[in-house]
Amino acid sequence: MHITQLNWECLLHLFSFLDKNSRKNLAKTCHKLLEVFQDPLLWSSLNFHSPVELKKDNFLLGPALKHLTICWYSERVKVCNIEDWMKSSFQKDFCKRHENTVSDFLLDVCNRCPNLLSLTLSGCGHVTDNCILQLLKNCPNLKSLKLENCVQITDHTLESVSLHGASLRTLHVDFCRNVTQAGLERVREKCPSVMLRAERSGSMIPDSKPERKLDPALSKLLM
Repeated sequence: MHITQLNWECLLHLFSFLDKNSRKNLAKTCHKLLEVFQDPLLWSSLNFHSPVELKKDNFLLGPALKHLTICWYSERVKVCNIEDWMKSSFQKDFCKRHENTVSDFLLDVCNRCPNLLSLTLSGCGHVTDNCILQLLKNCPNLKSLKLENCVQITDHTLESVSLHGASLRTLHVDFCRNVTQAGLERVREKCPSVMLRAERSGSMIPDSKPERKLDPALSKLLM
């Protein structure tokens, strides 16, 4: 029996075992398999391992998406987590190539995936509070939000959870150094039904751009 003679359910089951690239390659072989590739039921869950993968055309984004994971564990993540004012020119150039990639993708998710139930971000150093705010507003059914090593996430995200995370039941903000203990206490108070985990967050040293010190002689003149 040729693969195209299998019924639709069997073909969907077969595709479900393949990674995104394999699905795309198989879909190129004939029109019927392309239709299977385009079936929304195949794309209820998406997992990405680097920002580069978000730019590929080997997946579909739509209302069927329920679970999204973007986890970047490369050593290059360390560059993204350096404070901007401390980055070298080389490091700034490196970040500039992808600094909006994840945020732009998540804004696309906001517009096209209103039924999202869970989002996990790890090592996404350029994702901002505003991006999470828009996601909470546009995905009202979101039940799980897990953020790890996302350096630009601050107490504003926790406040957004309090205001717009009505369906949220799980919130992780692990190793997010710009989240404060006070912010964590406020979200615990305002959202008692949310299972909050904040490993190391609140006890890490937050970003603080060093103030420019005046020359002692100049300081005396100003007094």
